Amino acid sequence: MVRAMAAAPKSKPKSKSKPVKRRLSPAEKQRSQTLFERFAAASPDPRTELRFKTPYTLVVAVALSAQATDVSVNKATDKLFPVADTPEKMLALGEAGLIPYIASIGLYRTKAKNVIAAAHIIVDQYGGEVPLNREALMSLPGVGRKTASVVLNELDIEPAIAVDTHVFRVAHRLKLSNGKTPDQVEDDLTAIIPAPYLTRAHHWLILHGRYVCVARKPKCGICMVADLCPSRELFMGA
Repeated sequence: MVRAMAAAPKSKPKSKSKPVKRRLSPAEKQRSQTLFERFAAASPDPRTELRFKTPYTLVVAVALSAQATDVSVNKATDKLFPVADTPEKMLALGEAGLIPYIASIGLYRTKAKNVIAAAHIIVDQYGGEVPLNREALMSLPGVGRKTASVVLNELDIEPAIAVDTHVFRVAHRLKLSNGKTPDQVEDDLTAIIPAPYLTRAHHWLILHGRYVCVARKPKCGICMVADLCPSRELFMGA
């Protein structure tokens, strides 16, 4: 998600090619419907665990979270945002001033450069307001497709599935996708997840992967969808 960028704005992002529509059997549709009905019943309004108050602080927090945990980002932004919660304040802080706040986060030097460069663009080109469309967001340094998806989905602007390591793992274990890349998994999930659940599915899959369907020893015994999981037998007794 993070790209090493100089202060200059990124080139115009390439449009994502239109995916081939996946054909679903009636059984697949019904299993997907049941899966997400259960997630919805357990957590009707899931949200990111990153702390933010405005679109700008959300963009900064998500960009900082690349290859870092939400916990570590929250620890940093709990101190950073009272000092710099707008692009103007971030520019006043400057790259050198920002670094001590985020030095505990991986790739902090690159992230500091990106945050300051993005703040310049937001102030100079958008009047200090975060542009809330995908193309404009992805033109900001440090904001790739995944970051833009998280922001747009979290703010209820655009249903989007941001595929991180948790979503990738859960999608494969539940046989919702066999894609080899995040983009392929995103396309599969967008095709198979019932429309009413698309704005929340990203969070359900992340949280399920973070706390239940963990990487090494998935907690199948407490999994609310274990009976619908084709991979369950692989991990029972793990």
